Amino acid sequence: MATTLAAAPSERTNLGPMLIIGLLFFIFGFVTWLNGPLITFVKLAFQVGDAYAFLVPFAFYISYLVFSLPAAMLLRRTGMKLGMALGLFVMAIGAVLFGQFVSTRVFSGALTGLFVIGAGLSLLQTASNPYISILGPIDSAAQRIAFMGICNKVAGILAPLLIGTLVLNGIGNLDEKVKAADPATRELLLNEFAAKIHAPYLVMAGILALLAIWIARSSLPDIEATTANSTPVRAGGSAARTGILQVPHLWLGVLCLFLYVGVEVMAGDAIGTYGASFHLPLDETKFFTAFTLTGMLIGYVAGLLLIPRVVSQQRYLAISAVLGVLFSIGAYLTQSYVSVGFVAALGFANAMMWPAIFPLAIKGLGSLTERGSALLIMAIAGGAVVPQLFVHLKQHIDFQLAFMLLMVPCYLYILYYGLAGHRVGQEHAG
Repeated sequence: MATTLAAAPSERTNLGPMLIIGLLFFIFGFVTWLNGPLITFVKLAFQVGDAYAFLVPFAFYISYLVFSLPAAMLLRRTGMKLGMALGLFVMAIGAVLFGQFVSTRVFSGALTGLFVIGAGLSLLQTASNPYISILGPIDSAAQRIAFMGICNKVAGILAPLLIGTLVLNGIGNLDEKVKAADPATRELLLNEFAAKIHAPYLVMAGILALLAIWIARSSLPDIEATTANSTPVRAGGSAARTGILQVPHLWLGVLCLFLYVGVEVMAGDAIGTYGASFHLPLDETKFFTAFTLTGMLIGYVAGLLLIPRVVSQQRYLAISAVLGVLFSIGAYLTQSYVSVGFVAALGFANAMMWPAIFPLAIKGLGSLTERGSALLIMAIAGGAVVPQLFVHLKQHIDFQLAFMLLMVPCYLYILYYGLAGHRVGQEHAG
């Protein structure tokens, strides 16, 4: 049985809230997809190898694991609207910390700043994702999240282009100068390079703080998940479930989202390192994240047009997973720019996975929606774990083989969830 909206605004009145939430998705898309070029930045600014540089996405994404459940508890007190504003304010604090510590080249402090930004995003996403899912009928939620994804990925395309122009401009020549310089000159060059990040992050912090105030004072309505997503999930005609442990399709969805975010970060943030492993120029690899995000943007547009008019969100998820398997194998079987092209094409395959997985996993949770959402947001920690597995595995085997061995099993599980996993424990197929 399809879960329908009981207390959310009507479709006709949804446009204003969708535009506001779309702006939020643009903001955290911009902040999130800075991580790819930041890996390149950190390697040079702090003179570290891949294993340490990949602590950038690790520090950022692991915060979701730490803060999502506290975020859900906080949201039950504040409501979704105020929770979004608080999330933006925490992100602003993290941006200040990151900019300050990077400009003084304190690596642990820089990672702390990213961790705080991730904490703010965990609160923002714990509120905004279920909000947009239950803003209308749950079975068309993928379409609404696709619109959010377009906002997110447009920002994701702009982020590496902007930081590449403002901060990473001429990084290839600088890298050569640093390698050839004496110790004193090298420190001077690196200090000047690191300081270039300070002003952009201070500007970002100011924008985030202003947005927090605006959201708190906006006309954005609060939606009660208890009534807006209230159709209970039942098993074999039994009584409605009253605990989060009694919802197997949610837990299978948590694992699915964990693996999905892992492959998304691999395709988006790790693509620069992947390209650099072919010895491609740094002045080119710094922009590779934008190529993946362009693929995702195209995928979101396709999903917006096709779901649910032509294909259901669960069927589209299965198709996307098959494409993920094929593109991952294609990346392994090819070389250089063609191989990088297959990795970028994973952006298209990945685009509609989050919009499909999230509403399928929270379907029918009712009063458990916030807690279910928190578990799903915790699963974003997959973006910390899977790239770490890659960067350590590629030290022992060929990097293309390491990439394929991680990606293909993830996509196969996502395929299972799209075909059958989302129905486990539910009385009727979705």
